[in-house]
Amino acid sequence: MRHPMIADRDRSMLLVVDVQEAMLKAISVWEETVRRVSQLVRAATVLNIPVLVTEHYKKGLGATISQLDPMLKQASFFQKEHFSACLEGDFPQTVRSFDRSQIILTGMESHVCVFQTGMDLIQSGYQVHLVRNAVASRFKEDWITAVDLFRDAGAVITSTEMVIFQWVRRSNTDQFRAVLPIVK
Repeated sequence: MRHPMIADRDRSMLLVVDVQEAMLKAISVWEETVRRVSQLVRAATVLNIPVLVTEHYKKGLGATISQLDPMLKQASFFQKEHFSACLEGDFPQTVRSFDRSQIILTGMESHVCVFQTGMDLIQSGYQVHLVRNAVASRFKEDWITAVDLFRDAGAVITSTEMVIFQWVRRSNTDQFRAVLPIVK
């Protein structure tokens, strides 16, 4: 029996929150964050793990950034105006439709939309895995505070490679060989 804090590819989905064009101007670490989100999206795609992408006020903040767009062909997109996607009428139903109990959480900004969405998902009974190197805020202090509050609320604090290798489970398989170039 596996520990319940391990990300299981059969029980998890990847949620990418608001990685949009306008955010890049404000977040100094956006390139590294996008690189990590990209690794997770690519691994999820290889392993047939559902990916859900939110876009906050697309008219003002733009679309999901072009670097991620080609990788998101199979993703489900969700438009929102609330900081917490869970306050949008059909978002909770959309998440439930995937029939997954673990939410692997990434995106921008850690202390606003990622935080409020993640807290509401925890309150709704999901096990949230906050990928600390795949979330970002304009100010490091806000990022640190968000990570600390997620930990206090019972989220699993994790990293990109930890999630990917938990999803893969073992070496010397076709899935491992397919995912290995993503993390190298």
